[in-house]
Amino acid sequence: MILRDLVKNLSRVTVAGSLDAEIHAITASSREVAPGMIFAAIRGTTLDGHRFINDALAAGATAILAETAPPSDYTAPATWLHVPDSRDAVSVLASALAGNPWKELSIAGVTGTNGKTTTAFLLHHIMKTAWHRAGLLGTILVDDGETVETARHTTPGSIELSGLLTRMRDNGCRGVAMEVSSHGIHQKRISSIGFDACVFTNLTQDHLDYHGTLDAYFKAKADWFYSLAADPLGKKPVAVINLDDAYGAELAASLDGKMPVIRFGFGVHCDFRANNFRQSARGMEFELAAKGKTFLVRAPLIGRFNVYNLLGAIAAASACGIKPREAVASLVDSPQVPGRMENVGNAGGATVFVDYAHTPDALENACRTLKELDPRRLITVFGCGGDRDKGKRPLMAAAAARHSDACVVTSDNPRSEDPLAIISEIEKGLGGKNSRSIPDRDEAINFAIANSLSGDIILIAGKGHETTQQFADQTLDFDDRKHASKALRERAQAISEMR
Repeated sequence: MILRDLVKNLSRVTVAGSLDAEIHAITASSREVAPGMIFAAIRGTTLDGHRFINDALAAGATAILAETAPPSDYTAPATWLHVPDSRDAVSVLASALAGNPWKELSIAGVTGTNGKTTTAFLLHHIMKTAWHRAGLLGTILVDDGETVETARHTTPGSIELSGLLTRMRDNGCRGVAMEVSSHGIHQKRISSIGFDACVFTNLTQDHLDYHGTLDAYFKAKADWFYSLAADPLGKKPVAVINLDDAYGAELAASLDGKMPVIRFGFGVHCDFRANNFRQSARGMEFELAAKGKTFLVRAPLIGRFNVYNLLGAIAAASACGIKPREAVASLVDSPQVPGRMENVGNAGGATVFVDYAHTPDALENACRTLKELDPRRLITVFGCGGDRDKGKRPLMAAAAARHSDACVVTSDNPRSEDPLAIISEIEKGLGGKNSRSIPDRDEAINFAIANSLSGDIILIAGKGHETTQQFADQTLDFDDRKHASKALRERAQAISEMR
């Protein structure tokens, strides 16, 4: 693409140099630069890309995109593009270079503290059932319509994102379900992507290490909706919002008259409303009232919180043109979301679930859900991540203590922090609950399962689908599901030898 045509997509840019060069790619890494490429200098949290402009010039960059003007003695042949916001400009240029593939796809984004992954998985399943091929972008997996691979980020950077959407379009996908993180919104990764549906699941305490306050965290989420309302990029986006969440209700009210809003939840003012919720260890069912009709929703999921995930997925699918009846029918065989209330197995009458719950609200929901299954005892194994919001550590302990009969406190991903110091902060919120602190996560899982009784449920919370554990000096292979399965086999063997 000729640089002149590419730059026309930018609303504010000052150009120094020729616009007649051919551009075939853009990168934010000076190590990837080659002739025919734009090097984008981006200010990060730890590194400033402007420091590497000379490296990019030496590697033959055809153009430089920066938030600074060129030096007064600048003589390099590369064209200099001076913009007020490199992140936003990169998003625009990357999408334009890819041919704006989002224009040919029905795209539904899902944001919120909890439920993003499950809602996106369910929506992807509905889309695939209705349209045969659909894309998925999320915390766990990327599905481009032909291949499935492990995800590296919840919301990819704008350059990678445009490439993935191009693959999905070229592979015959009609729609895409994607998770949208607050980091992704704040860092302008999706600022040039047109959405057909934007889902808000809920908002509770998380990521305060990044955003500072809960209000700032909410603003980061809400800004996505406001930006689409102000500039829908040629589409007609629909906001799909959990009205039972206090922040969701505030967001929905603020969007009235600015863009179409579908409200979901259990309340009487919801457009997609759930009634008569029932569940067992095998799954759930509830009545859905939507568009003047009533549907019976059945799904192999448990937990009232998953009703919200199902409602959000059905409503988003409707906003993308899939009839509620089709969506409901597809959910009977909806997939198990890895590490999301995943039933790992049973031994000697004790059952183990692994869940990603790593916020106070998510842990409380997970514990309450399993307690409603009426176990003999609920034993919860959990920890808190290092280098993250420290304020939620006693809150998570209190959430677990409220609904569990016993807690085993252990390490999550300590990262650069001392695991014992993290555990000490967690213990402050247990309030005298019967508990045991075991820093080694494998040992903690083994202890909980080995000491369980018939009829017990063990919840292993915090890491879910993750397959590594991060320490200050190393990253180890660690999968809660594998360790729990091994402990269950050992328990079964021990019981067999006692008979």
